[in-house]
Amino acid sequence: MTFSITARCEKTGMLGVAVSTARPAVGSLVPYVKSGIGAIATQALVNPFYGIDGIKLLTEGKTPVEVLEHLLTLDPDRERRQCAVIDKDGNATAFTGKDTVPWQGHRVGSQFVVAGNMLTGPETIDAMFETYQALENESLPDRLLATLASGQEAGGDKRGRQSAAIYIVHQEEYPLVDVRVDEHHNPVEELIRVYRKCQEDLFPYTANLVKRKERATQ
Repeated sequence: MTFSITARCEKTGMLGVAVSTARPAVGSLVPYVKSGIGAIATQALVNPFYGIDGIKLLTEGKTPVEVLEHLLTLDPDRERRQCAVIDKDGNATAFTGKDTVPWQGHRVGSQFVVAGNMLTGPETIDAMFETYQALENESLPDRLLATLASGQEAGGDKRGRQSAAIYIVHQEEYPLVDVRVDEHHNPVEELIRVYRKCQEDLFPYTANLVKRKERATQ
């Protein structure tokens, strides 16, 4: 019931997920991202432990393929799940269960994955894939937002629109970007509007937050 992009920025090493769906508060369950470790989007019939345990397994040094294989082996309902996994080096993999709701599918690119289920058709994923690749010179937040918007414009969730979110980490344990639209008639457009407002009124402030290295020298 969701379309998402999970990615690592080749230039900066930032990791992030952007996602939208036709249920409220998609940002509360789909994205799991940890600085220096990886990013996971767990969707369709959401199993939060794909994100929780998946990040733990990446922390232990498992590859995305090993992580996903482990998670799927333990899950009797795996054919109702969809999951994308990318590690700190940009290695990526994904799974779409055969019992998820059509249209469903994913595409794995260089250091990114686009995935969706219960979509109007494959054009949603195809548009997202092409958009992300075309914007290689943009920042990761801008690339993710533009990719999400292209998926929405191409059709998106066939039930409609309700919520969207973007979550990005860089060098700190706290997020660089954590913006959500939990209930709105045009959530992707609203997510972009709120993000632009954060660029004006929030990010200049959060850029000066205490860094882990600074704490270590105090």
